[in-house]
Amino acid sequence: MRFTVLGPVRVWRGETELKPGPPKRRALLALLLTRVGEPVPVHEIVDVLWGEHAPAGSVNVVHRHVGALRRLLDTDPAGPTTSSRLVRGSGGYRLTVRVGELDLQRFRSLRDEARAARELGDPARAAAALIEALALWRGPTASGIAPEVRAHPVFASVDREYPAAVKEAAAVALEAGPALTGQMLPILRQTAAAHPLDEVLHASLVTALAVTGHRAEARNAYRDVSTRLVDELGLDPGPELQAAERQLPRGADDNALQPPYGGASEPEDSTERTAPAESATRVRPAQLPPDLSMFTGRHAELRRVHALLSPSDDRPNTVVISAIGGMAGIGKTSLAVHWAHQIADRFPDGQLYADLRGFDPSGSIADPAEVIRGFLDALGVPAHRIPAGLDAQAALYRTLLAGHRVLVLLDNARDTEQVRPLLPGSAGCLIVVTSRNHLHGLVVVDGAHPLSLDLLTAAESREFLMRRLGTKRVAAEPTAADEIVALCGSLPLTLAIVSARAAAHPGRSLSSVAEDLRETRGSLAAFSHDDPVTDPRTAFSWSYDALTPGAARLFRLLALHPGPDASTATAAVLLGLPLKDTRPLLAELVGAHLLTQRSPGRFGSHELLRIYAAELAESHDTPEERDAARHRLLDHLLHTAHRADSLLAPHRERLTLSPRVATGASPVAFKVREKAASWLNAERPVLLAAVQETARSGLGTHCWQLAATLELFLDRHGRWQDQLAVQEAALHAAKELGDLSGRAHAHRALGFVNGRLERPAEARRHLSTALELFAAIGDAPGQGRVHRYLAFQANRQGRHHEALDHYREAHALYAAAGHRSGQAGIFNEVGWTHILLGAYEEALADCRRAITMNQQLGDRNGEAAAWDSLGYAHHHLGQYQQALTCYEHALTAYREIHDDYLQADTLVHIGDAWQADGAPERAAGAWRQALAILETIEHPDAEHVRDRLRHPADTRLGTASSVRG
Repeated sequence: MRFTVLGPVRVWRGETELKPGPPKRRALLALLLTRVGEPVPVHEIVDVLWGEHAPAGSVNVVHRHVGALRRLLDTDPAGPTTSSRLVRGSGGYRLTVRVGELDLQRFRSLRDEARAARELGDPARAAAALIEALALWRGPTASGIAPEVRAHPVFASVDREYPAAVKEAAAVALEAGPALTGQMLPILRQTAAAHPLDEVLHASLVTALAVTGHRAEARNAYRDVSTRLVDELGLDPGPELQAAERQLPRGADDNALQPPYGGASEPEDSTERTAPAESATRVRPAQLPPDLSMFTGRHAELRRVHALLSPSDDRPNTVVISAIGGMAGIGKTSLAVHWAHQIADRFPDGQLYADLRGFDPSGSIADPAEVIRGFLDALGVPAHRIPAGLDAQAALYRTLLAGHRVLVLLDNARDTEQVRPLLPGSAGCLIVVTSRNHLHGLVVVDGAHPLSLDLLTAAESREFLMRRLGTKRVAAEPTAADEIVALCGSLPLTLAIVSARAAAHPGRSLSSVAEDLRETRGSLAAFSHDDPVTDPRTAFSWSYDALTPGAARLFRLLALHPGPDASTATAAVLLGLPLKDTRPLLAELVGAHLLTQRSPGRFGSHELLRIYAAELAESHDTPEERDAARHRLLDHLLHTAHRADSLLAPHRERLTLSPRVATGASPVAFKVREKAASWLNAERPVLLAAVQETARSGLGTHCWQLAATLELFLDRHGRWQDQLAVQEAALHAAKELGDLSGRAHAHRALGFVNGRLERPAEARRHLSTALELFAAIGDAPGQGRVHRYLAFQANRQGRHHEALDHYREAHALYAAAGHRSGQAGIFNEVGWTHILLGAYEEALADCRRAITMNQQLGDRNGEAAAWDSLGYAHHHLGQYQQALTCYEHALTAYREIHDDYLQADTLVHIGDAWQADGAPERAAGAWRQALAILETIEHPDAEHVRDRLRHPADTRLGTASSVRG
């Protein structure tokens, strides 16, 4: 078995993950794991699980949870219910694990190994052991259990072991040399940001930065922590920090600012920096949703949140966090957005917004890494500069916000653990968090200012109705208006729905509206209160029951949709109806305020409404009906994506799908490439969510086939972090199925994207496994593509002769399979490799042969790639006009097939050729065209083009991708 507690509490038997059960049982397991091998008294278990609020039968509840854990941990599920792992003794329970089964034990063992190695005079081995130990942590101890339970000292004491190990690792890494110290930098940056007043930790960071050449960052780090100590504790830096500061070299570049992104990972070179990086243009995000024009009330609450900020524009000396809580539909988001708009001008460096989907009925809760990647995008960080892993991404995010005044609105948070990685680490920012849960951890540990919203007052509720129905109509029936307020529970969301319905029927009396509410009252079990009038289902059911049967069915089935919004086509697929019959139903739902049209042809709804719809689906639609709708939708997404990919790259080897498609799935038949590309772009969030949902719900074949189909699209658009996430999900799904083909495709895609992310060891590991798997299933073209990817990685690392060996292997495999397009692609890529070797004449012959073969095959994509490579060879020979002629051929073809990225790539080459030929204005024109395309598709290569435009005289020929087919 395998257990983890350094992060989420998880258990595996072999490759199968076990579910610990409800929250209290998971928390009990976490406690036993942190005290592994020791008896934990029952009274201590009760104290950890319930604190001062233990119920009368808490001891019996503990015994029942222990029994359930015994059955879970029994190595023989068919055997007796007792387990040698969890035994009673000394007035409590003791959990035993074997060596290597628990990450906490491994962490402590590695720390012991490190101490022993250091005593023996081997700091390198000690540092390596500690770095391995730190890598075991995936978050705070027992993250995911209830915040009030995790706040217990038993978990806090384990949390403290992490920064202690970081300090040990930093010390031995300094003894071992700059290389290992450099490996420690990301860990030190992140841990120091999380412990802003730990002088030893910050002294280690300052010293490590100085040793590895980050002199200006070291000086800034010392200055920041010294200021914090004075401002917050009234203390001067202690001896550790003073010693670290004395080691800093004195020089002219001590005051140089760090670049706005990414610069923290590269040593400074004072000979190349001529101006502070802050002089570069900084992106100012403005992501706040629109303010609600009919916002009303909440005067007291607005005064409270305004009071959190100084009346002057002076920078706050701490991060200000406001946690706005309350029941679903209480108006948390409306208040947060309204307040944010009122104070946005006080945060001139921008406003960030994210819906954390903490209670999304599909289970697709926003991962903090997903949110941070979105924020880094908004802050202008190129995709290729975003590091892999949440810790490194969070460190970069905090670095970007340091010293700036940014407002961050985090909507619909599930818990503190989801929010904490998204908090900045320095003063000047305001964080507004809304959640249905009480975020105790955020208040206790991070100093958040809680604001719990209550129901609207009677006066505010009447004002609410007047703003929507008109003063005259409400004043004409004051008693009925008051009854509507009472029956809606003074809840803003329910009042809005009822008001919208009443506004749509201006001739209807408010008395009849109130009567309907009385007669059709229901309850939303998940959000019910002791007073039934505060139950929002009353209003929901009233609107729902007024729908036609077709619209009611669509409302229910939309709860099965995985993405943030649904298109008209996917709504039709869920119903199994034609588009013409679906559009009126969508219009009906929008009119009833049960659905919102977020953009033309795309519809979404409030999460509470989706929960209600999901509950209705459970009670109104049979499991067979729900499964059929879900399979229709997934078949639609998979087969439409496959058709789009096939149209955009028709000669590329690809997965063959089963011809059997669920009745009513109606995959789109694209006639032109432009429509196919537009569909993929519009549905990208839905497709990514579908991969993750199918992985969670056991629909493994849909999962890996959809991921394989999206590989080229995600790569061409530079969506490498998304690629990594979906292919990892696909690999897990394929393993669960025992599907060799699925594993092969996932490993191949993971190999290539890891290469994109500069992780060559991971890339080679995945590609080697893919090669074995494709060979095992007899897929020669699949093997050929892997060899081409291996050649691509070899060329990136300067091993060009190794790349040629892989191309020979790939060519033989394609020839044996009769795959002529693959062979033509090989000739082009071999030509590219000869360019990298300086064998330009050989490259010309290879590329011309590729052009001829692709023309015979009618492969415009392959032909365009070969023309581009031929131009590149001519450029290296100083034959710039011949190069431009070839590039124009490539550009024409790429425009015909609507490949935006490769149009931009070729335009960059055209600009390079004009620059080399002494025509800088023409060069800049081509580069600007390329930049416009790359910015439109949000591709990381846009930054390289900006560099060319800023420094045209420094233009060097790049090493563009040699895998384009």
